[in-house]
Amino acid sequence: MSAIPEPVRPIQLSEIQEARKRIAKTIVRTPLIRLELGPDFPDIRLKLENLQPINAYKLRGAANAVAMLSEEERKRGVWTISAGNAGQGVAYAAREAGVPCSVVVVETAPKSKLVRMKALGAKLIPVPYQIAWQALEERSFPGADGTFIHPFDDHNFITGHATMGLEILKDEPDTAVVIASIGGGGLITGVGSAIKALKSNAKVFGVEPETAAPAALSFEKGSPQVFKNWKASFVDGAGGQSMFPRMWERMKAVVDGYLVVTLEETKNAMRLLAEKTRIISEGAGALPLAAALSRKAGKGPIVAIISGGNIDLNKFCELISQGQY
Repeated sequence: MSAIPEPVRPIQLSEIQEARKRIAKTIVRTPLIRLELGPDFPDIRLKLENLQPINAYKLRGAANAVAMLSEEERKRGVWTISAGNAGQGVAYAAREAGVPCSVVVVETAPKSKLVRMKALGAKLIPVPYQIAWQALEERSFPGADGTFIHPFDDHNFITGHATMGLEILKDEPDTAVVIASIGGGGLITGVGSAIKALKSNAKVFGVEPETAAPAALSFEKGSPQVFKNWKASFVDGAGGQSMFPRMWERMKAVVDGYLVVTLEETKNAMRLLAEKTRIISEGAGALPLAAALSRKAGKGPIVAIISGGNIDLNKFCELISQGQY
């Protein structure tokens, strides 16, 4: 049976502030650090969400969504759909709350993410990418029981992510641009809602890989689009096959523009992060830095959200050995 989504509505600053209190004991208040590259580069700051307990920002949304479940919903358990990070977030938050959790997981997800979800107590249901994407649209899947927590199209989930925006402006009030990767759109909707509420003249840009850029195409066309040339890549946490109409409705009010970077630029950003700051970033986490380095977002201060660091180490070493800057 499909879960009926609530109507799309703006996220209020008061909701974000309440979410910050609600999730404070579950998440890490991550640092914002300056990337020292010299005067010939933009002024870039890194919001290190790879330092969350699950090594990804999704814990913020998951913690808020699980905390707001009713007692009856907690007893029924929860389930979600994920390529890895949302599944880890929901599994972690569910374990903390003593709630059973299942994850319909994309079968090609990195092994490191699968191992972490199992270790967190989640029951995994592996499916092909297309089936997972269909389940996201239908909000149902045979054999997945309990309360469905959508990994991006969920008001409470997005509000949890928005708490990151409060931290960014607290640490760097002069922020001119914030760049976030786009997968489903929950991260940028949340952060954008907080940034626009507190500093309306700051710009919020989304970034996608060239192989999967439905948001940029939607921005170009003025309506939610299907990305017909979609290709799987090592950037498994960002870039979808299409832009969900409900997410387009959420995003368009708080996002100023959409950038696209090449896979080569993404590898280079991963390598730079490793060499300059000793940060391990997955592909999706490095997209904002790649976009900032392209100079398409201006001189800064630019905050690049390093959304996660969940990547198999062998794959990471292979990718950064190919990158250069």
